[in-house]
Amino acid sequence: MSLWRTTISPDAYRRVTAMALVALGAIIVTGAAVRLTSSGMGCPTWPSCEGGSLVPRGATGGHGWIEFLNRVFTGIVSVAVALAVLGSRRRDPVRADLTRWSWGLVAGVFAQALLGGLVVFLHVTPIAVAGHYLLSAVLVWNGVVLHHKASEPEPTGADRERQRRRRLASPAVFSRSRAVVALAGVVLVTGTFVTGSGPHGGDEAADRLPFAVTTVARIHSLSVWLFLAAVLVLLVQLGRGDADGEVMGRGRVLVALIAAQGALGYLQYFTGVPELLVGGHILGSVLVWVAALRFHLGLTAPLTGTVPTVGHLRPAPVAGAVP
Repeated sequence: MSLWRTTISPDAYRRVTAMALVALGAIIVTGAAVRLTSSGMGCPTWPSCEGGSLVPRGATGGHGWIEFLNRVFTGIVSVAVALAVLGSRRRDPVRADLTRWSWGLVAGVFAQALLGGLVVFLHVTPIAVAGHYLLSAVLVWNGVVLHHKASEPEPTGADRERQRRRRLASPAVFSRSRAVVALAGVVLVTGTFVTGSGPHGGDEAADRLPFAVTTVARIHSLSVWLFLAAVLVLLVQLGRGDADGEVMGRGRVLVALIAAQGALGYLQYFTGVPELLVGGHILGSVLVWVAALRFHLGLTAPLTGTVPTVGHLRPAPVAGAVP
């Protein structure tokens, strides 16, 4: 049997999507390392590192190698995404929703490559760098959804074709959970304003946003507090039996990550934003984003022939996917 005809199990494909998700999150951190070491223009051209050479030469020095290695890691991400697409077609049984979400990763990686070139062309201006980070966050969202769906029980019969889902929480909880994800997005956006106004521009000659760091940091901090308050309110409601028990655990993880991320943010602010703490804060932003998405996704499940009771609720089927 040829390799092309080989099929893989749902569990194997789940591991493939996990690998892709980890790679998508890791490249955000490696990209941050480029900025924090002022290596944003270490490779002054794109896609080659410098004129006539794909790899750094003596003129580009250590900064060139840092930027070049980040570009190499982009290749690793591309391979992981390609495997997710191929795996979705080799998975037994094949599911159209997994194929669609895997192709979304391809579109995102292609857009990231173009935007990466624009970042170099614009000499790491803050708006371009922020766009690069936020597009990465969108890619992580796609990867989280793909992995979540690949990890779910297989729909059966007509439910498999229609991809119908059921809610595992009351409508009020589900609606507020969407608001929590939106607030998580606001936190990411306000964080880019702090980064764009701060001292770590990715290159010594890079422009900075015309905002006082103290002002944008306070706005970012306020968005985090609102985010945390919204999650805590939702967890109180979950504690009354308005959602599946597993979701409560995901909510606690989210609260713990927000608290740790907030503490790290204050620590880096009062210690002069040292590079190591900023890098840890960026990693934390990825983890919080993933946790918020997983929390919301845990509120729905595919129909598999039975509809369990959740607390005092019996959730009704919902047509179509509810990401």
